[in-house]
Amino acid sequence: MGLLSHRVERSELKPGDHIYTWRAAYSYSHHGIYVGGSKVVHFTTKKEAGTAGLDSAVAMSSLISGGSPECPTFPDCGFQLPESGVILTCLDCFLRDGSLHGFEYGVPPAVFLAKLRGGTCTTAASDPPDAVVHRAMYLLQNGFGSYDVFENNCEDFALYCKTGLILPSEAGIGRSGQAASAVGVPLAALFSTPFRLMSGGPLGMFAVTAGMYCAGRYITDIGVRKDVVKIEVEKLSAHLGWRRAKAEEESVKKQQQPGKVVVTRLLPLKRKRGCDLQLQPVK
Repeated sequence: MGLLSHRVERSELKPGDHIYTWRAAYSYSHHGIYVGGSKVVHFTTKKEAGTAGLDSAVAMSSLISGGSPECPTFPDCGFQLPESGVILTCLDCFLRDGSLHGFEYGVPPAVFLAKLRGGTCTTAASDPPDAVVHRAMYLLQNGFGSYDVFENNCEDFALYCKTGLILPSEAGIGRSGQAASAVGVPLAALFSTPFRLMSGGPLGMFAVTAGMYCAGRYITDIGVRKDVVKIEVEKLSAHLGWRRAKAEEESVKKQQQPGKVVVTRLLPLKRKRGCDLQLQPVK
C-alpha cells in the first residue's frame, strides 16, 4: 500500500477487482474491472472506426503512429457494441505496457487522506465479486451513457460496478476521485489564499493548501457523500432517463427566465418501458 498507488501482480488478480494503470507519465489513470480469463471491462469514448477500445490519448497515439489497435492474442479483444463506450479487452491491451495497480476499497479515513493522488482508493465498501462482474458484463451489453472526463469517466464506471452507487442528479463532479483531485488542486489554492496570508512562511502556506486539498478530496468521496443512491444495474438505464427528464425540466424553467442562457449536457440513455424505478438512499 503506497502513498501514490497500490501496485499488484497479475497472479494476485481475482474476478471483480477494480484495476487501473497510469498513462502519459502519471498524468492520469485508466480504470477497469477485471472479469477473469485475462479480460477487462472498461469505459472509454464511443466506438469509432480505427479507434475501437482505445481511450482518447491512446487513440490519438495510434492514429499518429499508424499502428493497428487489433489484438494478436485474443480474437474477442476489443468487443464493443455500436454507440457504447463500454468495451471488453485483454489485460495486455488494457495496460499497454503500463504497470498494474489495484484500487482499494473500505480504507480508513486516515489512509484515504494520506494518499498523495486521488483515484486510488475510497472509504466505500465493495460489493461481492459476483455482483461486480455481473454489473460490468451487463453494462457491456447495455452501455453506461456518454463518456465525460469530469462527470462520467472510466473511474466512475468502475466505482459503480464495485458499489452500485450513483449520483441522483447531475451535479458537476461525479464519483471519480481522479476528477475531484484535478478540480481540487486549483480550488484549494484559491480558497486557502486568505489563510495563507495569515499563516506566514512557505511551510505554513504549503500546509494550509495541502489541508484544503485533502479536505476537498474527502468530502467528495462516495463513501462519505450523502447524495449517492444505490441503483440495481437493471434499473440504471431508467434512472439515467429520469435524470435526463429532470434536467430537461429544470433547463426549461431556467430558460424561461429573461436574460439567462443555459446549456445542459444530457446522458443519451432512454428510459426503459415498464421499469419501476425505486431509489434507495445509502445509510
